[in-house]
Amino acid sequence: MTTVEVVQRKVLRVLVAGQVLGAAGVTTGLAVSTLIAAALSGSDAVGGLAQTGAVLGAALFALPTARLAARRGRRPALVLGYGAGAAGAAVAACAVVLGSWQVLLAALVLFGAASSANLAARYAGTDLAHPQRRARSLAVVVWSATIGAVAGPNLADPAGRIAARLGLPVGAGPYLMAAVLFGLAALTVLRFLRPDPLTVVQSAAPVAPAHCAGGVGDTRGSGAVWRALPAGGKLALGGITLCHTAMVGLMSMTPVHMDHAGASLRVVGVVISLHVAAMYAASPLFGWMADRLGRVPVLAIGSALVVAASGIAGMAPSHDAPQLAAGLALLGLGWSAGLVAGSALLTESVATADRPAAQGLSDLCMNIGGAAGGVAAGVVVTVWSYAALGLLVGFTALPLLVACLFMSLQRVR
Repeated sequence: MTTVEVVQRKVLRVLVAGQVLGAAGVTTGLAVSTLIAAALSGSDAVGGLAQTGAVLGAALFALPTARLAARRGRRPALVLGYGAGAAGAAVAACAVVLGSWQVLLAALVLFGAASSANLAARYAGTDLAHPQRRARSLAVVVWSATIGAVAGPNLADPAGRIAARLGLPVGAGPYLMAAVLFGLAALTVLRFLRPDPLTVVQSAAPVAPAHCAGGVGDTRGSGAVWRALPAGGKLALGGITLCHTAMVGLMSMTPVHMDHAGASLRVVGVVISLHVAAMYAASPLFGWMADRLGRVPVLAIGSALVVAASGIAGMAPSHDAPQLAAGLALLGLGWSAGLVAGSALLTESVATADRPAAQGLSDLCMNIGGAAGGVAAGVVVTVWSYAALGLLVGFTALPLLVACLFMSLQRVR
């Protein structure tokens, strides 16, 4: 085993540990954010803004985190994200104590920085990976979020009881727990992510002249980064964004659709849990497929799964939980295939020095797309129906499928 392989294994172990802690912190806080914001403000509309604030924060931190990674490596960038998330969680706990929903919403924007770090961690797993195992390394980091995503919501209740014993409001507990988890993630990365994988790659790659675009520490705007991407990179970024937007839009309105038939919270929870499990648990499979079959074919599979999911879920009556569960599970699989294959394709489509900027742009687009998808889905269901939303999502994903098939045929020729 070479030195690089030994370091890569260590890097993956550290990233997995940080991802578990970070994902647990994110889901612990967000599991109660909507309810707490609504309770503090007395408005369901403000409650809905809680999730939007966290997504906005993840988008705002995407590019600064990427630029810091380009200049100083992955370790300080991830520490910044988790550290800012810990600060946001602590301020959110204070907002609950003060009874201020305005402070809570502002804190959740800072809280979203931890989500940005979780997304950036998947790219750190590819820095030292062998090209033939790059997608699998990325998928391992994505898969590890399953553990934290499942554990997080279950930590909210005991955290609330601990806060009550300390004389604090119950709602402050989950945020304090999230702050601790983010702090542990930051300390894990700071202490053990050595050597820094991106720094190692950059030191081995030819250094671009300072006056050339795309050099280490490149601070070009998002538009310039997009224009500099080759066709494969643009397809990858578009695929990642579209799969994430479709996933958030359809998933966010499924509980509302089921509520129209009087579905219990337990049934809704089972459907959403199957969806989340499909999002993360199958990522190693898609990583293996992307390494063996190619990135573009697996991206095509992801888009096809999104199209199929939108048809199955969209045609499901509000009382048909099994059909909705099947549709949401396929949607999660489509998201996983699109994220893993698209992220691997984007990474290898650009030079080493340009990777952090391109990767940061992908995370920015993902989060903006997710926020826009959630808002647009609400409008579509309110004005038309859940079936119309499924139809819209399906037709939106079709161009991606066609583009992937076209590029695959070109490569075969």
